[in-house]
Amino acid sequence: MRVVSVVGARPQFIKSAPVSHVLRARGHQEILVHTGQHYDDALSAAFFRELSIPEPDMNLEVGSASHGRQTARMLEGLERIIEDESPDGVIIYGDTNSTLAGALAAAKLHVPVAHVEAGLRSFNRRMPEEINRVLADHISSLLFCPTDTAVENLQKEGITEGVHRVGDTMVDTLHAALDRDGQEGVLSSRGLERREYFLSTVHRAENTDDPDRLRNIVEALDSADMPVLLPMHPRTKKIMASQGLEAKGSLRSIKPVGHMEFIALLANARAMLTDSGGVQKEAYMLGTPCITLRDETEWVETVDAGWNVVVGADREKIEKAMTTFHPSGERADLYGKGKAGDEIVSIIEKEWG
Repeated sequence: MRVVSVVGARPQFIKSAPVSHVLRARGHQEILVHTGQHYDDALSAAFFRELSIPEPDMNLEVGSASHGRQTARMLEGLERIIEDESPDGVIIYGDTNSTLAGALAAAKLHVPVAHVEAGLRSFNRRMPEEINRVLADHISSLLFCPTDTAVENLQKEGITEGVHRVGDTMVDTLHAALDRDGQEGVLSSRGLERREYFLSTVHRAENTDDPDRLRNIVEALDSADMPVLLPMHPRTKKIMASQGLEAKGSLRSIKPVGHMEFIALLANARAMLTDSGGVQKEAYMLGTPCITLRDETEWVETVDAGWNVVVGADREKIEKAMTTFHPSGERADLYGKGKAGDEIVSIIEKEWG
């Protein structure tokens, strides 16, 4: 079997690693295409090294641009690759512009598409990620859902064929990361104590492109009663500088960190404050309370379980959550046992092999 896998951003590297490992272990040919959506080494090449993913066979190096221009460049490059490689199918991950471009390029060439992490919905069509999710799902012939809620979302949209509830590949990756992690060394190197700091990530356009929202978030993080580590996404760093925002109090801006270090920091933080989707899941899996800096979330199960609170960009709500949000009770097994990669490849073998 011959497949093209399309990735382009940090969360996709993490999601794709288990599938890539199983494909290659079973003797299938995978052509791994990196769109170059994340082009900073700390956000790209370092993750391939840490997750033991082979270097991409091709890199489109599209870099940053408007959504339309970026997606168009990806479409052009991916169409050429799919025509040249003639794969049995194309695998896409998550909800980025790379996801949509991969789905469109394959579908227009009548090549079947498998969407890993299908069925998620925030129900906010102003989010570009939501548009990408919906379109990718309606194009795909195989839809691999991480949760029952994702399956139900697809059913409500009339998508019932090719839908498989397989769990989340991020659980597979997380298990591997914890096996190799040197957590105490990570904390000591940064002068941190377990549960005596917060961790944060801020990168979504709904926050970074709105001066008021970004200022509220930064000022709330800066007012915390303990250190707040913010691995700085290049785009966020540029926008903060342009708005004259800087870390002056508790907020500590740090360079982007690799996956293993990030997992160690997340596992030991008092709480995670993020606008990322994948990080909400990782926090839940690790038993770290999550404070979501968005107005809604596609990972509603984490909220229903009591381990995630959605506060938007309201400074008072963020500050209150940092001091009062303390989940209790057991965490249900929402995302599988860490065997999603095996199950996905087995289904693809049956359909495409």
